[in-house]
Amino acid sequence: MILFPAIDIKNGQCVRLRQGSFQDMLVYSEMPLKIAKQWEAAGASFIHIVDLDGALLGHSVNDEVISAIVKEVKIPVQVGGGIRTIKDIESKLSLGVERVIIGTKAVKDPAFIKEAINTFGADKIVIGIDAKDGMVAIEGWEIISSYHATALALEMKKIGVKTIVYTDITKDGMLQGPNITHTKEMVDITGLNIIASGGISSLKDLEMLSEINVYGAIMGKALYENRIDLKTAINMFEKR
Repeated sequence: MILFPAIDIKNGQCVRLRQGSFQDMLVYSEMPLKIAKQWEAAGASFIHIVDLDGALLGHSVNDEVISAIVKEVKIPVQVGGGIRTIKDIESKLSLGVERVIIGTKAVKDPAFIKEAINTFGADKIVIGIDAKDGMVAIEGWEIISSYHATALALEMKKIGVKTIVYTDITKDGMLQGPNITHTKEMVDITGLNIIASGGISSLKDLEMLSEINVYGAIMGKALYENRIDLKTAINMFEKR
């Protein structure tokens, strides 16, 4: 299980939201690059970055910060938020980003995902499925669509998608544990590489996710509030 420390960027700062609400935001650092180096030093093998401004506005906003992180750390970085066009993908990959995460566009235009995979390869394209009560949320989590999360994942699989970041937004930033039931459903039904996100608060949560065979787990608030020591977690779940 790959452990992904998260860096959510808004206005150039490293922040965390509660349940995806931009009105409920806490700034943890004004220097995301410093945080990225901290995670690298702890032994992280991958960093997960979200451009929150981009997710809300529909276009990349924090490329300067992302570029600095990619240049300064030696481990791969995956980035999501506001990636809606082939040019957006090309732009991110040209910064040195390992792979991009596409959310809203996957719901609105599946043909675009197929084009992206044909153009850049399935290893460069990750689909972000953010759900509330099993239904997919889009536009920076502001709108709940009529799409069921598992149905969308299966549609993406047909197109050639290999990896999905699955976030339960009712859990995100709440430190109440991940949605094991829905996440296991995604793993078992789709057979895809599922990266679990939202609510991870302890080593016990990571253990439960490991037991349902997720491909990876994203940790945010639990790291920033010292509930999980990244180095310990990596030794327990990534290196065993």
